[in-house]
Amino acid sequence: MKILLLTVCIAVFLFCLYFYCIMPRFSRKKEAKKFLHYLFAHRGLFTPDQSIPENSMAAFTHAIRHGYGIELDIQLTKDKQVVVFHDHTLTRMCGIDLPVCEMTYEELQKFSLLHTEEKIPLFEDVLKLVKGKVPLLIEIKLPTIRTETCVLADRLLRQYNGDYCIESFNPLALGWYKKHRKDVIRGQLSANLTRPVAEGGYILCFLVKYLLLNFIGRPDFIAYCYKDTQNVSFLLNKCLWHTPTFAWTVRSEQVLKTSVKKFDSVIFDSFVPTNEYSV
Repeated sequence: MKILLLTVCIAVFLFCLYFYCIMPRFSRKKEAKKFLHYLFAHRGLFTPDQSIPENSMAAFTHAIRHGYGIELDIQLTKDKQVVVFHDHTLTRMCGIDLPVCEMTYEELQKFSLLHTEEKIPLFEDVLKLVKGKVPLLIEIKLPTIRTETCVLADRLLRQYNGDYCIESFNPLALGWYKKHRKDVIRGQLSANLTRPVAEGGYILCFLVKYLLLNFIGRPDFIAYCYKDTQNVSFLLNKCLWHTPTFAWTVRSEQVLKTSVKKFDSVIFDSFVPTNEYSV
């Protein structure tokens, strides 16, 4: 009898602990609504052939002209400049295998994005370009436990008058905003990171996949790969707590048609949606 009672107590404790870990923040639902029912152009509205390359000033200008929200990625250079760039290295976009974090902004300006005239932009310059015309969904690249990117980006964003929210795969980025900028809407990025195992190792990928680190940052929304949403933690957030959900990354009209019915906002690229689709 004692063993049974102990087993039940342990099961109840683990059940409560699980719910505590995956819970979102509830206090900013009203403020989060301004970012719902939007189509966000993934890394700007770049063209499929990348003649207008991703995360470029041209791609952001293109998105503004079409009235789409803009999703973009930020990270730090060696000289602590906040730049807009997705990959950790220049291999794919600039044809040279060098880490962004080991180069100064001046050094980065020697390279073009995919043989175009576009360069890696400063985050500050992108903010000046957008000027609040469309909402921004800012992904913070944080490959380590250091949150300096959050600090330096926030210095720029404090001077920005437009609507923006932040997101990251790293819960520590959300944790920094939870502690220092409670007013900013924040989102946890995730997907089926354990197949294959993404950067960080299996345990960390498992925890992020199942949103078990939500207690660190208490996200206001969940941005999840639209293919991977048969996940109990995602479904509990969506159906039990009505946490806003963003789909990433949709790359066709057909998938968009389905996603707008299942998600509150959609991040897309590789095509220009027709006017009949709105989230």
